[in-house]
Amino acid sequence: MSPKEQLDTLLHESRTFSPAESFRQQANFQDEGIYESALQDPEAFWSAQAQELTWFEDFESVCNWEPPHAQWFIGGKLNAAYNCVDRHTLTHRKNKAAIIWEGEPGDSRVLTYDMLRREVDKAAYALRELGVQKGDRVTIYLPMVPELPISMLACAKIGAIHSVVFGGFSAQALRDRIIDADSKLLITADAGWRRGKIVPLKANADEAVVDTPIEKVIVVERVGAEAGITLHEGRDVRWQDLMASAPTSPYPAEPMDSEDYLFLLYTSGTTGKPKGIVHSTAGYLTGVNTSMRTVFDLKDNDVFFCTADIGWITGHTYLVYGPLSAGGTVVMYEGSPDFPDRDRYWEIAEKYGATILYTAPTSIRMFMKWGSQYVEKHDLSSLRLLGTVGEPINPEAWMWYHKYVGQERCPIVDTWWQTETGCAMIAPLPGLITTKPGSATRPVPGIAVDIVDEDGNSVPPGHGGYLVITKPWPSMLRTVWGDDERFRNTYFGKFEGIYLPGDGAHLDEDGYIWILGRIDDVINVSGHRIGTAEVESALVAHPAVAEAAVIGRSHEVKGQAITAFVTLREGIASSDDLVTELKQHVVERIGAMARPEEILFTAELPKTRSGKIMRRLLRDIGEGRVIGDTTTLADPSVVEALKAQYKDQD
Repeated sequence: MSPKEQLDTLLHESRTFSPAESFRQQANFQDEGIYESALQDPEAFWSAQAQELTWFEDFESVCNWEPPHAQWFIGGKLNAAYNCVDRHTLTHRKNKAAIIWEGEPGDSRVLTYDMLRREVDKAAYALRELGVQKGDRVTIYLPMVPELPISMLACAKIGAIHSVVFGGFSAQALRDRIIDADSKLLITADAGWRRGKIVPLKANADEAVVDTPIEKVIVVERVGAEAGITLHEGRDVRWQDLMASAPTSPYPAEPMDSEDYLFLLYTSGTTGKPKGIVHSTAGYLTGVNTSMRTVFDLKDNDVFFCTADIGWITGHTYLVYGPLSAGGTVVMYEGSPDFPDRDRYWEIAEKYGATILYTAPTSIRMFMKWGSQYVEKHDLSSLRLLGTVGEPINPEAWMWYHKYVGQERCPIVDTWWQTETGCAMIAPLPGLITTKPGSATRPVPGIAVDIVDEDGNSVPPGHGGYLVITKPWPSMLRTVWGDDERFRNTYFGKFEGIYLPGDGAHLDEDGYIWILGRIDDVINVSGHRIGTAEVESALVAHPAVAEAAVIGRSHEVKGQAITAFVTLREGIASSDDLVTELKQHVVERIGAMARPEEILFTAELPKTRSGKIMRRLLRDIGEGRVIGDTTTLADPSVVEALKAQYKDQD
């Protein structure tokens, strides 16, 4: 199906689903007037939402907007860890489960808010003992174990800035992020578990920290002797030893200015190195806390199962800071959805009585492929709300999710947002909005979204264009770490004073928004944003490769898969063994999620006269729309013929 046919199918989607009256009557937000009031006076709306947090000193004004920079809740002081943990221990939530953790091998652990506070405080003392000060950067490279959120919250408690690096990233990718953040301390583990195999995190960390600013490495014991690690004397310290010797008295939370930085999180860009997205304390916390109550309708007795890895923004927002700031109970799972069998998610949801499930369309498509029998083995009657995140969900996957997981009674909140926005920006409020399969519906209250043409003019219903956000919002990124010019150019360079997320969208006749995907060269593989430039750089670093171009092509399960077009150096022959070697080379330079699905050898890369790679031609080749046998790309005349065919189109 062509992109146009896909779009036509989407926009003729006639199925609608209104909230059940029983759900509507119990919803946190039941009055549609919230949209209009937030639109008319966003500062009053956000000021009221900020009052849901605990402040050490009240803010004096709500927002100062000097495009592209915003300051929110000016003059206020608070602490993210205090809001996520300490304050709940002073209420009925003291002995309530904060984090329910399920390990891949089947081990489990429950941390109440009081237990979590004690762990966070001991870790805070340990970080200070190792010389970490307010404003220092701490890189965290851990598997999905409780020590990960504990480490993040300990950094927040003392005012250090954490930078979590996904455990699937390679040593080189970790190293790049350590150097860019100028981190002085790394927290890692001896190893992790993935589908029953050991992931060598400490070995990667040892390689990554050479000739970097890292002074100390804290090592969490997860696997034990089987990991076979070596501690470097004078540099490496065991987490368990630090925690055993730390004071047991409460650690006083560091009062942080509203605009003090809370964390960095690196995301792929279209050019150059990954961008260190910067989020501030009060704005981010206000945004994520608000969306827990609006989009996810969180109640005190909910059990929130977010399947994301904390190495990505979804895990930061909807596994740590969102649910915990709202006093929720969150389920955290270490492993993959298909180990030891394909019903692992459903087994966990049933075991812990999950009431809200938040997962990615790529997972849902995978579940569809496996068959409904894995879902039907389990009692999922505890579920009352479902969510999707990471990429647009196609209508049939939405319907499968609705029928088999939600049992045709759970509202689905399809959420659009990104690392840079901090929290959900377009999503239905489940007690208010009638949903359509495949549409994220409307901007959430307090968010001003538009779809514009090339000149920045709003498009009428029935048309598409650039998705933009026209007014500041509390949880917006503050800058790109160490590169404010890149921040300006990337997000505010096209339309003055207007944020450009980089996605295309369509507005239907009912005013609903349909996200159409990236307008730049970032590939979305299973919800992971991977920059084409990053993969191309990795390929060209191989001694056999002269030039490389990377595209994303449609994939039934992953959403997009990576196809690489490679021109080899003179005298080097293509082979299946070289394909395998190049794929592994990318894995070693970036990580497994960046492994090309296929590598096509070409005599040359098709380019315009100005030297621009004809990516549209490459996409058509990758999707099979032109030429059949791609091995013919090794014939220079084929490439020239294709260029001639496209010369009037690019």
